[in-house]
Amino acid sequence: MAEHAEGSSRSPVVEVTGLTHRYGEHLALNGLSFSVNRGEIFGLLGPNGGGKTTTFRILSTLIKPTSGNVKIFGHDLLTEAHEVRRHIGVVFQAPSLDKKLTAYENLKHQGHLYGMSGAALKDRIKLLLDRVKLGDRAHEYVERFSGGMRRRVELAKGLLHGPEILILDEPSTGLDPGARHDLWHYLAQLSREENVTSLLTTHYMEEAAHCHRIAIINKGERVALDTPENLRATIGGDVVTLDVREPEKIQAEIRDKLGVEAKVFDGKLRIERENGHELIAKLAELLPGRIESMTLSKPTLEDVFIRKTGHKFWVEPQESGAGHGAKKKK
Repeated sequence: MAEHAEGSSRSPVVEVTGLTHRYGEHLALNGLSFSVNRGEIFGLLGPNGGGKTTTFRILSTLIKPTSGNVKIFGHDLLTEAHEVRRHIGVVFQAPSLDKKLTAYENLKHQGHLYGMSGAALKDRIKLLLDRVKLGDRAHEYVERFSGGMRRRVELAKGLLHGPEILILDEPSTGLDPGARHDLWHYLAQLSREENVTSLLTTHYMEEAAHCHRIAIINKGERVALDTPENLRATIGGDVVTLDVREPEKIQAEIRDKLGVEAKVFDGKLRIERENGHELIAKLAELLPGRIESMTLSKPTLEDVFIRKTGHKFWVEPQESGAGHGAKKKK
């Protein structure tokens, strides 16, 4: 998953430069820049409140930025929004289906919004519902569908007019593990077989690891951008975490006696080091009976976030003004 689909072009189809947005006095985006290549699955990873939803709303032409520039397939988002909409399909985090209609009827009404009709629309609906494995449920009411099935209808709806870019806001929120797996399988299939670009927001670390590249954002700013593998490689080696009493005192002791620099983080000591298992033996010998617990792990994307921001990857309230019904997520 970490590599581009074979044959994908390296030229950017989305170019975001110096994007800034304010909700009153609140600065939601602060000079955000990134580009997305054709056929990529590109993720915007960050805690809620970090600016992801605001970026999604701007890219999907729902709101205009305070400043900055966005081009999609060379079209300026501010002056050519109509052209931009022809290239994008949008899948919202909040459900946008009419539960009192069937899956077929939901897609039919969406097609009419894009000027589609007749046999061409009928054939397109059948094709997409078959692709998301709902062809045999086309004429069932959406209110009877599971969350995963509804998300598949949302995907079909976003792809109905044949967009070259699919923009998704927290697409797997509320899905069970099986439905999440199906979602990512389908996005990979779109990238590999049809060169469709997917640009998505997420606060799930394990999901971001499936993207070709990710931009980590925090408080409206980009703090890192690369493949998941390259980002994890910036940490290097292992991560050793110690739960101890008086962490500052033991931090100094480890520095003085072992020549190892530990960082106090969230009340614990954290050490990034090659061959962490060797260090664990030395720490146990140095601090007998003084270690509550000690863990050894390989670097994760959260470790990258910690390195770049100095704090844990917590899920904050949605950014102010990000949409109707915004609420705190736990």
